[in-house]
Amino acid sequence: MKRVKPIFKPNGRKGGFTLLEVLIAMMILTISLAAIFQLFSGGLRSAKLSDGYTRAIFHARAKMEETLLADRLMLGEAEGVIEEDYGWRLSIDPYESGGEAGVPSKAAETLFLVTVDIVWTDGERERTFTIRTLHMAKEIGIDEEV
Repeated sequence: MKRVKPIFKPNGRKGGFTLLEVLIAMMILTISLAAIFQLFSGGLRSAKLSDGYTRAIFHARAKMEETLLADRLMLGEAEGVIEEDYGWRLSIDPYESGGEAGVPSKAAETLFLVTVDIVWTDGERERTFTIRTLHMAKEIGIDEEV
């Protein structure tokens, strides 16, 4: 007579996974995927923000170089729009170096503080990038021509 193998293993369990083991594995997988998706979306936000600042730096440098090419500068402020979301503000002020403030210089050229602000919207937030430099040039008076 031939012996029949038992269906159950000696410890009383069938082969395979229990429902509890499968549920725990699914929970671990879900938590891992949620963390990965969160990291991915954070990376996309950072890339978009970096792109905005890179474009702002490019526009600020271009506006600053355009301003510094002039031999003469007029004191005051100006502003405009570069692209749909990017605007600029230019401010030219006399630079006072801590000496006697308010005393006009007799030199032919004056030292100016040139400030360029680039403003853009990033979703609902308004962001600003600013660069400043000192530039020596002749000042244009109100009655002089450019």
